[in-house]
Amino acid sequence: MSLAETSSPRSPIAGLPMYDWPEVREATDALWARLRAALEARGFAAPAELARERDLFDLWRDPGLLVGQTCGLPFVRHLADTVCVLGAPDHGVAGCPPGHYCSVVVVARESRAESLEDLRGTRLAFNHPGSQSGEGALRHLLAPRAGGRAWFSQVIETGSHRAALAAVASGEAEAATLDAVSFGLAQAHDPATGGVRVLLRTPPTPGLPLITARGNAARVKLLREAVSEAIAAAPRDVREALFLKGFVPMEAADYAVIAERDMAASRLGYPALA
Repeated sequence: MSLAETSSPRSPIAGLPMYDWPEVREATDALWARLRAALEARGFAAPAELARERDLFDLWRDPGLLVGQTCGLPFVRHLADTVCVLGAPDHGVAGCPPGHYCSVVVVARESRAESLEDLRGTRLAFNHPGSQSGEGALRHLLAPRAGGRAWFSQVIETGSHRAALAAVASGEAEAATLDAVSFGLAQAHDPATGGVRVLLRTPPTPGLPLITARGNAARVKLLREAVSEAIAAAPRDVREALFLKGFVPMEAADYAVIAERDMAASRLGYPALA
């Protein structure tokens, strides 16, 4: 029995939920097929299909998690003691180091806003509390400016980056904050991007981490090898559809910057977007 097999205490499960838009689901499945083959070549029993119906926290905390993907803020707040970080896909986000990303703040194309200050007292749309790209990145920028007071007249939780974008395009909100990779997907697939423009980009942070259930260093090494191999071997159309340039191995410590910014915003009296 291989090292990989003896390190899996439960039925293996995998999920890549963070950029699994309907328009690129076929590409996501094709990537998983490559990754599954690379995992099996290293002795892992890999599920035939990705888990798409599981609650995200249930998926991330499953003892049988082989490969999953989470967001940086939930990782540092809730998962750092229960999973291992493999690394982050490199999506080639402009202005960011490999394996890093940022958020974009968008406004209506005809908006006169030119800076964060111009958004004071407006309505903001975002996906949900606890999202690094939807909440944490912008809160980090606003906390030193807000003086512990609400910056926006209304904060609208939409449930997804795509819905936040739609809220600006429809006039329900004056601004939205969303993941730069999600914005790239929207530019490729969602006409709502025609009605908005990017006002600013937040500072880079490590990308959405690929994770696995707790295990020994040898197991993590094999998993990293499999992910790197699968992304490199994926067909060009798959990599282009998912904006994949490569894979950057990372450790939990690489995400400490997110925890530090999160705590600093709270110390400044701005614990949540408001």
